[in-house]
Amino acid sequence: MEWKQCNSDEDIKALARCAHTVWNEHYSSILSQTQIDYMVKRFQSFEAIKKSINEEGYVYYMLYHYEEVIAYCGFQVQGIRLFLSKLYVLKSWRNYGYASKLLAKMTDYAREHQLESIYLTCNRFNSNSLDFYRHKGFQIIDSADTDIGHGFLMEDYILEKEITAES
Repeated sequence: MEWKQCNSDEDIKALARCAHTVWNEHYSSILSQTQIDYMVKRFQSFEAIKKSINEEGYVYYMLYHYEEVIAYCGFQVQGIRLFLSKLYVLKSWRNYGYASKLLAKMTDYAREHQLESIYLTCNRFNSNSLDFYRHKGFQIIDSADTDIGHGFLMEDYILEKEITAES
């Protein structure tokens, strides 16, 4: 296993391929295929990821198994908080602790940059992910319905976890 920060076009292409697979594995029971396709193109495509890195200050880390990206995370510093935008693991690699390792990497990053908390949005119907985040100490602090265009609505909870010396 190898951690790598996503920097090059080749890295971004590999991450986008993983994102396409993960989204189709994970969200098919929650969202329509049309919405999955739209959201992958808008938020997880090569162009979207490249823009988020180059223009919006996002940082992405990928976990490789040989040549394959099996997990990744994307985040952005927003004032005194770290916004966890993406944390995904391929279905065949779940339940091996990789999501926890990615979250620990972001927590270390937040601590090193003296940030006070990590927050994220999570689909209200994504019970497995909500359970994971609650288990890791995140609490629901709000909810948001976001119109993302083309008649699609993101129905999310906003979760947050304070960063302490032990968290």
